[in-house]
Amino acid sequence: MPDMRGRRVLVTGSAIGIGRGIALEFARAGADVAIHFAHSREQSRAALEEVRALGARAETFGADFTDIGAVKRLAADATRFLGGLDVLVNNAGITMNLPFDKVTVEQFDTLYAVNIRAQFFLTQALLPALLTGRNRAVVNVSSIHAYEGFPEHTVYAGTKGAIVAYTRCLAIELAMKGIRVNAIAPGSVPVENHLKVIKDFDPAAAGRTIPVGRAGTPADIGKLALFLASEESGYIVGQTIIVDGGTTSWMPFSDAFRHPGEMHFGAGYVPGL
Repeated sequence: MPDMRGRRVLVTGSAIGIGRGIALEFARAGADVAIHFAHSREQSRAALEEVRALGARAETFGADFTDIGAVKRLAADATRFLGGLDVLVNNAGITMNLPFDKVTVEQFDTLYAVNIRAQFFLTQALLPALLTGRNRAVVNVSSIHAYEGFPEHTVYAGTKGAIVAYTRCLAIELAMKGIRVNAIAPGSVPVENHLKVIKDFDPAAAGRTIPVGRAGTPADIGKLALFLASEESGYIVGQTIIVDGGTTSWMPFSDAFRHPGEMHFGAGYVPGL
């Protein structure tokens, strides 16, 4: 495990799911961690207890990512607590699935605001702190939806594709300033918000659809984020690394795309769902 002692890290969307797994891996490696949440205040406290139990100095910070003012306050509050910043993990994001012809302007704007606009301007607001940090890195979280087509995900996939392109360009600009930027594109990683919708989730059945034989875990993504933020990955710049158990490497030859989706994501986060 890379040694992160003395490193100061902000992980967005880290009260639950993949973000929580990432925060735990950094804490386990010795980093100080700022935990961001948008809605899950109680879950953020539970995440904070877990992180602190690993010996890390940590605190939680709330910010609604549809509000750029809140995004900028998060940047200021987190750096004040940490005493600077060495690593930013842009994990926060929301999902939604709807047929293309049913998507509203408000829903479109909400996903782009949370998934890419907030990430862009949070990184911009934190750039002065990163410029004075140590072994500096930015890790963005995209998705395999940036690479593979899936019905009813036009808006979500568009935001995740934007992260891949933006990561590549930003990496070139910031490499000359000593800040490495990369991204991770997770495959199937069932987390709390997925399981609210998939009531009868069967891990064994999910594993049969993935070449490696199982679904991913938040720890799988957390370990890669830790590596990408460490000196061990010092020659990796501008890349998006797919972590999907082989999902994007196989040809399904399935007609599943012909059938409407039975599960609907986004309730509670996206207007009108």
